[in-house]
Amino acid sequence: MKLHELKYTPGSHKDSTRVGRGMASGKGKTSTRGHKGQNSRSGGGVRPGFEGGQTPLFRRLPKIGFTSMNRKEFVIVNLELIEKLGLTTVDHKSLIDKKVIKSEKTLVKVLGNGKITKSINVKVNKVSKSAEEAIKANGGTVEVI
Repeated sequence: MKLHELKYTPGSHKDSTRVGRGMASGKGKTSTRGHKGQNSRSGGGVRPGFEGGQTPLFRRLPKIGFTSMNRKEFVIVNLELIEKLGLTTVDHKSLIDKKVIKSEKTLVKVLGNGKITKSINVKVNKVSKSAEEAIKANGGTVEVI
């Protein structure tokens, strides 16, 4: 069942309250805003995070951490995933075909978690030592781009 498949029955849908449509509606005149003050006026109200002059939470909390602008995100591919997918060559093209990564620009690192039973050729951005040893032990080749 999806939202657009729901059948309309009386009482299943509540209309939003229409304010400012005359005194007879019960929500006329001030349109539920009360009398005077900042929030009664158009464009009124305070900015998000404003606490009435009290030092706001985002300024009370200490500044922590650091985000490097040069950080590189690697997609991790374990040996067990390569074995499960049945790949003989592991490169960007084959990983895109198997929908492990989305683009050629994605950085890929092969890790040695799991076992492989056949010879594979790996051509990626990074390979861990344990993965490299396991691949070469099975007669495969490793090339770092």
